[in-house]
Amino acid sequence: MDQIFPYANIVAGLLVLVIGLGIHFGAQTLSVLNWDLATRLGLQEAGMRPEHKNYEQAIAVSDMLIGWTYGVAGVGLVIDASWAYAWAWIPGAILTYHAVGFWFWTANNKRSGDDYSTTRNPTRSVWAISNLATGILTLLVANSQMIVP
Repeated sequence: MDQIFPYANIVAGLLVLVIGLGIHFGAQTLSVLNWDLATRLGLQEAGMRPEHKNYEQAIAVSDMLIGWTYGVAGVGLVIDASWAYAWAWIPGAILTYHAVGFWFWTANNKRSGDDYSTTRNPTRSVWAISNLATGILTLLVANSQMIVP
């Protein structure tokens, strides 16, 4: 099949490397290794409710454990490796899921009266849209190269 636009694989690959590997994996790995430093750097929220902190720490571990797949898929898409299109379904699905989950998680935080930097715009909208756009583009690129018998 044809690409959805010229060099879509490279654009998707670079976005996966920056948003997925660089930001998600990098920030969450730092959060797992040193939560206090991640909070001082603004990667995690200060003054979070204890039950929210427990959840965020668990998500950081989960993101770190799956985050290496972003690097594999991103590099594969950039070099146009045939296997990368199947692999790209992983970060595409995760980033799409993350965007939707983040949007509703922050909406629930706002409704409950929590005022974190992630519940305020433009941070909330930019982060959700960047994840959603990267995820959907990556899924479209992966789908564009599916071989149908």
